[in-house]
Amino acid sequence: MQTKLLTEIVKEIAGIPAIGILDILEGKKDVNEFLIAKKLKLTINQARNIFYKLSNFGLVSFSRKKDKKKGWYTYFWTLNTIKTLELLEGRMNKEIENLKHQLKNRETKRFYICNTCKIEVGEENALIHNFTCSECGQIYELNENKKIIEDLQSKIAKLKRQKEEILNELNKLQAEEGKAREKKQKRDKVKQSKERKAKREKVKKEKEKASKIAEKGKRKKGKKK
Repeated sequence: MQTKLLTEIVKEIAGIPAIGILDILEGKKDVNEFLIAKKLKLTINQARNIFYKLSNFGLVSFSRKKDKKKGWYTYFWTLNTIKTLELLEGRMNKEIENLKHQLKNRETKRFYICNTCKIEVGEENALIHNFTCSECGQIYELNENKKIIEDLQSKIAKLKRQKEEILNELNKLQAEEGKAREKKQKRDKVKQSKERKAKREKVKKEKEKASKIAEKGKRKKGKKK
């Protein structure tokens, strides 16, 4: 899994302590919340607050079990890997589009810079101020876009590679989930078939039993006559 990238997402959503929860949940299912809180040295309420934030984005799911003696519920948490990767992919798409927009501006527009204040402005803004810096009065110079364009292209290419890795992993997980779902459906179908067969046999036996009782009753009546 793209652990480093996922770390950034959970940190943004639920803060730094959520990174530890990601490490614990990765590759596991139904992890006891008290065990997680103990490992991360958090109170149970602190751990739950993190889980609720992650749950709001669908990144974790839970099951719960009631303590019959104490009456309270214990929650068991699972990382929703597919949903997490989908969220990551969506955010990367937005970032790529934002960088493409910046790249287009750099390729089609001119920008000016004050070398004293290091303030950059667009051509329209520079024209309004007569190409003079409003902070220090120095003349703006045309900023070289080549290096900036190269940096933007490099960032876009890197994000696209990362996105491709995520999509490959997502497709793999979705395929595995699909196979698991098909197996479950087959098991359920076999189980339902057996249950229907057992029900038919039970009804058949009950009818046979009722028929024997009725036949026996007829013979008794015949003897009395």
